[in-house]
Amino acid sequence: MSFSGDVKDELSHQVSSARHCQIAEIAAIISLCGRIFISVEDEYAIQIHTETIAVARKYFTLLKHTFQIAAEVSVRQNSYLKKNKTYTVTVRDHRSALWILKATKLMNTQGEIQEDLSIQSNLVIQQVCCKRAFIRGAFLAAGSISAPEKFYHFEIVCASLRKAEQLRAIIKTFEIEAKIVLRKKYYVIYIKEGSQIVDILNVMEAHQALMELENIRILKEMRNSVNRKVNCEAANINKTVLAAVKQAEDIRYIQNKIGLSKLADGLGEIARLRLENPEATLKELGNMVTPPVGKSGVNHRLRKLSEIAQQIREQTGEAGETGKIVKIK
Repeated sequence: MSFSGDVKDELSHQVSSARHCQIAEIAAIISLCGRIFISVEDEYAIQIHTETIAVARKYFTLLKHTFQIAAEVSVRQNSYLKKNKTYTVTVRDHRSALWILKATKLMNTQGEIQEDLSIQSNLVIQQVCCKRAFIRGAFLAAGSISAPEKFYHFEIVCASLRKAEQLRAIIKTFEIEAKIVLRKKYYVIYIKEGSQIVDILNVMEAHQALMELENIRILKEMRNSVNRKVNCEAANINKTVLAAVKQAEDIRYIQNKIGLSKLADGLGEIARLRLENPEATLKELGNMVTPPVGKSGVNHRLRKLSEIAQQIREQTGEAGETGKIVKIK
């Protein structure tokens, strides 16, 4: 099972003890993946479709706990894909359907239902616990979360902009900033920051999934930290090697043109040590000098040698070859 499937499975076994929270979760499930049917006799029926058995199980359980209604459940095999199953949960009784629609505020006091099945009153989500339940139901009905080993992405798909904005406003009450994007004909609420996804899992009370995500985040951060350090060390080594190669070139140039014996004692000594120890660090070179000197002292002498080499090049007319900067377009 995918990580998203694991989260939904965990949430499907979690049934709030408070009736008002159960109603809020039912409202979200019907709003996000439900349909209302009205017969020619003006009788109502409610139906939800889902490809996730956890969602069908949770919705069926909530109806039974909250309204003592035993809904009909049917399973259909997708003949095209030959592997996906569609679960349909239907409330056919007119009085039961009206009871559910009024309790969930999907129907107003005049008996009207909005085309996009948005909740008509904030009474359903007035309390913090009910907001949690509503977000949980919305995720079960139309949400998904990517495998955190790959990347961080949480989303809930809505049929209308109004519904998406309504859900985003509910999420924002928990100080979580979700964004909305139009994808084909649907409006998708999404969160991409790992810490915010952890927060919304906590809001939905998916604690097992939260712990798994946190463990993966810690491992990824450790790997990233190690990689940054390795890259930094590699860059420093590369910089040191390039500097040592340039220093050796300058010293050999001086040796070929005027000889190292013409240099002052301190410069001559460090020049010979650099040629004999091309891989040595500045600190190691400083320890070889008699008496030993620090890194800054070694660096000063090597810079002086480079200046001498440049002066010789200028005097011999060779500075143009080595000193010229070529821009690569």
